[in-house]
Amino acid sequence: MKYFLSLAAVLCLIYSFSDFNTIQKGYTIQELRDLYGSGDQSLWPKPHLFDEAKEGFKDIGPLSKPEFPTDNPYSKEKEELGKMLFFDPRLSKSGQISCANCHDPELSWADGRRVAYGHDRQLGTRNAPTILNIAYAKEYFWDGRAANLEDQAKVPIENPLEMNFHSRLAVKTISKIKGYKEHFSKAFGDDKITEEKIVKAIATFERTIVSPKSKFDKFVGGEKDALTDSEINGLHLFRTKANCINCHNTPYFSDQKFHNLGLTYFGREYEDLGLYNISKKNEDVGKFKTPTLREVSQTAPYMHNGLFPNIRGVLNMYNAGMPNEKRNRDSPLAPHKSKMLEKLSLTDEELTDLENFLNTLHSYKYKMRAPQLPK
Repeated sequence: MKYFLSLAAVLCLIYSFSDFNTIQKGYTIQELRDLYGSGDQSLWPKPHLFDEAKEGFKDIGPLSKPEFPTDNPYSKEKEELGKMLFFDPRLSKSGQISCANCHDPELSWADGRRVAYGHDRQLGTRNAPTILNIAYAKEYFWDGRAANLEDQAKVPIENPLEMNFHSRLAVKTISKIKGYKEHFSKAFGDDKITEEKIVKAIATFERTIVSPKSKFDKFVGGEKDALTDSEINGLHLFRTKANCINCHNTPYFSDQKFHNLGLTYFGREYEDLGLYNISKKNEDVGKFKTPTLREVSQTAPYMHNGLFPNIRGVLNMYNAGMPNEKRNRDSPLAPHKSKMLEKLSLTDEELTDLENFLNTLHSYKYKMRAPQLPK
């Protein structure tokens, strides 16, 4: 009896002084439905966060109204002009490639390819991400080399692998099209065509491409029956055991930070050093920007190099902790995988629930027709 009492006392002490935040409380599906579907985010179970993810963390939830920069405010006329320019192949050297080649509204504003192709059918090295909800992004491209959408719009026009046209020549070409004069005048107050006006108009149009409410948005807004039991369990796994919330947080479902997932191919064919190419900091080798997960079920393939053709393949790799790159470890540029990646031990049923939840982030249903271009 003495032994039993002392053991019980020890157990009480252990549970009293444990960091209770690290213990996953068990919930029934009905409890999770009531908590997550309450419309009150303060009632949600606490997410499982690594220290690295805590700075700047904001939980997932519905998107707010997109904001436009003070130096490029919204106008309907500017949006309409930007739409024309976005779909106009005359901004390319060949006269056959437009922004819509890589960001096709019929393909959820991506291109469905492993890596994009451009001028003379040349293949790029990276996957073309969707521009749906791009208004909420803070840096652009997989390596963050553009600080705003206006800067981003310039790059494909001049990139020899994409539209392969000098910006000065692109401006000259558009200036020769008489039909554009009226649209520039309405959008900017005069009909002079400049590179700055072109990219501002394109950026304005891109900021209007926003998803309507998804099943997830409706559920966390208080519609408790919007999700199935499996989807609700997937949501809870996303924020806890599966660790997804550490990188895919905020209503945009991206922390907009850069992480190494072990896919650098360092010292091998297809090597891509990611953020290092821009920052030249050794610790940035192999880091890529966290993509949004909104509409993720429609924007395969995945990762910066289009490596995974489906969501389940991505989840399986995360479940295994992602690969470790073992080559050239003595090199000062040897990449280091994020410490937030660890083996998860998710069951097949849990992986299915997680995938089902990710599918609830899809809402984009309408298709946009290309506009009639000025002549």
